[in-house]
Amino acid sequence: MNPDELLAIAGKVVERAEANEQIEVACSHTRSTSVRVYDREVESFTSAENLAIGVRVLIDGREGFASAGSLNPDVVEQTLAEARDNAEYSQADEFAGVARPDGVEAVEISLWRPGVDATPTEDKIAIALQLEERVRAADDRITGVRTAAYGDSVGAFALASTTGIEATNLGTSASAMIQPLAQDGDRAQIGFGWDGARDPNDLDLDLIVDRAVSRTVDLLGATKPDSATVDLVLDPYLAATVIGLVAGTLSGERVLKGRSPFADRVGEAVGSPLLSFLDDPTDPASLGADSHDGEGLACRPVPLVTDGVLEGFFHDSYTGRRSGTGSTGSAVRGARSLPGPGIHALAVRPDSGDLEEFIAGVDLGVLVFSLDGLHSGVNPVSGDFSVGASGRMIRNGEVAEPINECTVASTLQRLLLDIARIGADLTHLPSGVSTPSLVIGGVALSGA
Repeated sequence: MNPDELLAIAGKVVERAEANEQIEVACSHTRSTSVRVYDREVESFTSAENLAIGVRVLIDGREGFASAGSLNPDVVEQTLAEARDNAEYSQADEFAGVARPDGVEAVEISLWRPGVDATPTEDKIAIALQLEERVRAADDRITGVRTAAYGDSVGAFALASTTGIEATNLGTSASAMIQPLAQDGDRAQIGFGWDGARDPNDLDLDLIVDRAVSRTVDLLGATKPDSATVDLVLDPYLAATVIGLVAGTLSGERVLKGRSPFADRVGEAVGSPLLSFLDDPTDPASLGADSHDGEGLACRPVPLVTDGVLEGFFHDSYTGRRSGTGSTGSAVRGARSLPGPGIHALAVRPDSGDLEEFIAGVDLGVLVFSLDGLHSGVNPVSGDFSVGASGRMIRNGEVAEPINECTVASTLQRLLLDIARIGADLTHLPSGVSTPSLVIGGVALSGA
């Protein structure tokens, strides 16, 4: 189904609203392909098609939600009935309600590319097989490949509500990844490389191979380093991880629940004056770009930190009502889930320099390859940060021995303040985050 057909289905449900009801309906139709190869053979191949509908009903502040995996008229009717029934048994909330138009005009962005549908199945399989073969041949120290994979999707989405909101979306995506293995005595080193695009023809296989191989063989012989205070040098991939962790604490939902270390600091300096980042779904270069959020409001740039100063938080309509600021067009959701505030396309403002220049300027540091245990090692309330790390030591401006089995520790607040350099090498990552390289000074490295 195309977005207009989905919108027609959603609109018919909305027309069924009774006098005391608010109704919001989201519909989606997704087609996807997934390929995994192992040892030069196709391990699995999946071609799937999914239909979904989610109906939200509000009656006097009581919210009910129901969803289904079919757009059959009888199923749609039953889903509406279940949502109404669920609303009757829920607790009233004065801030509950569907989004209302706020006058912000949507920026039209094309998220669809022809390549996903135009690429033959055998060519999609060949991408995964080619990745495996190229990685095996790239370096004699590569002893195997854990998995190589390709995936893509075409998705149509539509939303309608009793407040007059109507929004549609049609988008494509493709990705490829590989995990090579290298033997180091009795231990195996595992690397990872991946890329994403809207069209399979835009996937950078050279980038995937180079990153996967280097991040594997460059850790051979890694040892636990001595404990020290070091500068962390982060390429754009790792910089995105750190800034993404911080941005996640700026959700209106977390702030209202008292689970953000930045809750009461709007207008204060929370980071280095070099640091500015925002959520900007209107940037078509980002894979996180979109014209509308998960409640049908126009996406817009949402400044979060500017020159080190906290500008505010990102909200959906519910947290915007509770906080008194209104929605920032930041709702995210699938058709079968309720909306909530989320980041679409995080972007860090570039400055000057690049990774090579940053390494040359560090006396004692770590070029970070990976940060492990991010979900358990970061306290979202206090901001305490203690995670495993691996990479290469930097000594007197040169990359030195590989290290692992160590920990870097700080707080999210301290990490922001200790940002010493931000590069000009802005990179649009497959995750939708756009960021350059970073240097974070004075971080505790715990090792031997």
